[in-house]
Amino acid sequence: MAQEFDRAQLEELTEFVKTEALRLGFSRVGITTPDPPPHIEVYESWLNEGRHGEMAYLGTERARHRRADPQEILPECASILVVAANYLPHGFKGKGVAVGDDCKGRVAAYAVGDDYHDVLTDRLKQLVSGLEARLGREIKSRYYTDTGPLLERELAQRAGLGWIGKNTCLISPEHGSYFFLAEVLLDLPLEPDQPIKTDHCGECTLCIEACPTSCILPDRTLDATRCISYLTIELKGTIPLELRPLTQDWVFGCDICQQVCPWNLRFAEPTTDHAFQTRAFLQEPSPGDFLQLSPENYREELSKSPLKRAKRAGLLRNAAVAAGNSGDRSSVPALVSLLAEEGDPIPRAHAAWALGRLGEIEALRAALDSEQDPEVLAEIRLALDGLEG
Repeated sequence: MAQEFDRAQLEELTEFVKTEALRLGFSRVGITTPDPPPHIEVYESWLNEGRHGEMAYLGTERARHRRADPQEILPECASILVVAANYLPHGFKGKGVAVGDDCKGRVAAYAVGDDYHDVLTDRLKQLVSGLEARLGREIKSRYYTDTGPLLERELAQRAGLGWIGKNTCLISPEHGSYFFLAEVLLDLPLEPDQPIKTDHCGECTLCIEACPTSCILPDRTLDATRCISYLTIELKGTIPLELRPLTQDWVFGCDICQQVCPWNLRFAEPTTDHAFQTRAFLQEPSPGDFLQLSPENYREELSKSPLKRAKRAGLLRNAAVAAGNSGDRSSVPALVSLLAEEGDPIPRAHAAWALGRLGEIEALRAALDSEQDPEVLAEIRLALDGLEG
């Protein structure tokens, strides 16, 4: 049963939690109730239509029940604290850059620094510990940042942090959308904030028009199976042939629908948070830089990086596609080496595709004589057919 507080105590405790969250590095704080999300049927429809692709964990019975009712996660939950953390790094070229500019190995803004799961989880732990010290008792809580069975953007909208835009991002009317979300379920009845009910997207459709793969759907969901972020991170196998040219030069994630959003162009400001500044390796990477990532360099350059979610093979695959799309022949030697020497057949297959895009007939013919993997052979032959036919 939730602890009883009088009005003054509740106001004081709510103010303490918000102040402490800001002190720990979160940029915005809101509170909402644990009531079931009102648009759970949209999520269920999205799952039933298979829009989640290979992310099977989203569609389990347990996950569905917990997303439909936060108290399935924590029965004692009396309020949900929702926090946001700005991640836009200083000097990030992605803000406002026209789609297609600078054909390099682009990485989404959220991923150029340290892994936010580690950074924000540590801060959430400190927040709960501080609250327990304040109350002198253990608090029943659960905290998540993009890791738990919560419809976090709905919770954030209900907590007054923003509205869900047409590109599915939560957009703050003061800060745009370059921020992480995290939640703490608490057995404390904190004072809830007023939700944002106005749709500030209006008639704007810039994000929908800019998406290269047309993955943004009319009901403010995405067809993840066509989303560049999904294709370069969540998809572990072969990127569909018809989608490869559309992924442009993105090696990990995608920011296009945020780059063109007027709310970001007007209001997004870089963060001072050291954890989310761009690491040296990702300052101006080219596809060739990724293609030459040895296992040792991969571990060293990307230590504590979100990019490790794609694993080395996934980054090599993505970089090969980016190189093929770039038209830049400086990546040819690295692609040839990848096709000849890489142990994993998936990056090799995409290297063959990229060499075909770059017109490297002789390199493909040479690989045809030595390659043994049937899928890689099929990619080589397909690339040669396109060049010789």
